[in-house]
Amino acid sequence: MKAMLLRRIAPIDSSPLELVDLPMPEPAPGEVRIRVRCCAICRTDLHVIEGDLPQQKQPIIPGHQIVGTIDKLGPPLADSQSLQLGRRVGVAWLRHTCGECGFCAKGQENLCESAQFTGYHADGGYAEYAVAPADFVYELPEAFDDVDATPLLCAGIIGYRALRRCNLPPDGRLALYGFGSSAHVVIQIARHRGCEVYVVTRGERHRELARRMGAVWVGENAADMPVKAHSAIIFAPAGELVPPALEALEKGGTLSLAGIYMTPIPTLDYERHVFYERDIHSVTCNTREDGRGLLAEAAEVPIRPHTTVYPLADANRALQNLKADRINGTGVLVNEEL
Repeated sequence: MKAMLLRRIAPIDSSPLELVDLPMPEPAPGEVRIRVRCCAICRTDLHVIEGDLPQQKQPIIPGHQIVGTIDKLGPPLADSQSLQLGRRVGVAWLRHTCGECGFCAKGQENLCESAQFTGYHADGGYAEYAVAPADFVYELPEAFDDVDATPLLCAGIIGYRALRRCNLPPDGRLALYGFGSSAHVVIQIARHRGCEVYVVTRGERHRELARRMGAVWVGENAADMPVKAHSAIIFAPAGELVPPALEALEKGGTLSLAGIYMTPIPTLDYERHVFYERDIHSVTCNTREDGRGLLAEAAEVPIRPHTTVYPLADANRALQNLKADRINGTGVLVNEEL
């Protein structure tokens, strides 16, 4: 099979992903093999490729927003009717938890010490085929075609969890910092719930997309927002945004930090930024419940992702465009037969 392989950590501008031919992966017990139709790209992929996250498996095939059809069942699934050959499924970042620790028992499997992740601990979806544990694949609503389904599997799920963590009240005001894949899903959910959305982002193309998607105010600086927000989410991996985002919150408001990686947060002034019961909630991965909840609500809205399609072999170029903020919405790698 063809795959885009990362042999060593390197800046994405050096085009470190190599198009290679690899043996077909075989599903282990409890796994399924998926014929990959497409896989969305993500800033987390950049953090893996460029070494912002601690190195795990290497060489590695990145990619964790996979849409495809089940091609082969590992034992004992071959005797099961729960998953069938040809069924369309999605694969997300979370691919394994122990199921036994205190976190898993409390419904916090995203905090499991034994958690493993797609395209990080195991090969992901920048390939023609991928394998994944059957318990961690998602059946996809018919409301979405293959390309539109891919952003939901990380950008959507993480945005959905970040929205839960920011405690947005009914009909409340939500501020979004950064307007990439996750934010352009979240704005649709928030507006569907009757909330006002304010967007702080650099780049006129991103600001224009936010306006078209119904933001009531769009700008470059939180200090220019005409009102304070009840809740806020920072999607950009920029710690310097935390103080102004907190200062732009109403009393009792909550800020959630949605990134897996963030640059250092500057010193906070207690009275200006934290007092009056302003909360900061980080977001760590997601649970499968988050995934199922997001897919159900996304179909109800329905979410309409903005995507830019690239051939699989152009993964380096797609990620370079992502890093340079040249993609509105989500970049999606597709296999040629799509």
